[in-house]
Amino acid sequence: MSHTVDIPPELKSSLRKFRFAKRSQGHAALVVKIDRNELIMKEEEQYDNISIEELAEELPENSPRYVVLSYELKHSDGRTSFPLVLVNWAPTTCEIKMMTLHASALIEFQNTADVSKVIEVRDGPDGLTKETIDAKLLS
Repeated sequence: MSHTVDIPPELKSSLRKFRFAKRSQGHAALVVKIDRNELIMKEEEQYDNISIEELAEELPENSPRYVVLSYELKHSDGRTSFPLVLVNWAPTTCEIKMMTLHASALIEFQNTADVSKVIEVRDGPDGLTKETIDAKLLS
């Protein structure tokens, strides 16, 4: 039994705008959820200049989300860059059917969002920290 989740044109447009927005400081995030009844992805929220800790608190404890994150990364040589990162928010407390649907649509969403770095977060807000992201991006 395979279900495909549709990515509607308005979400693609939103992703494109988010991707090309000019940022000079802070983190920005676009949060996407899957509507299980309609089998489509929907933009849930956008945050501008949010801390990683605040973002982790905003995400649901029992429901998966895709988070496209424009991350303010400070390099050891003093440069600052804003790489796009996909946070695959998939707490272990999620319902199995929803997790399966979410996992099955991940690659398509990643390709549509055009993001190469993916950070898996399974242990809720404790797993999404600045240190976790820095470690992944600076390695």
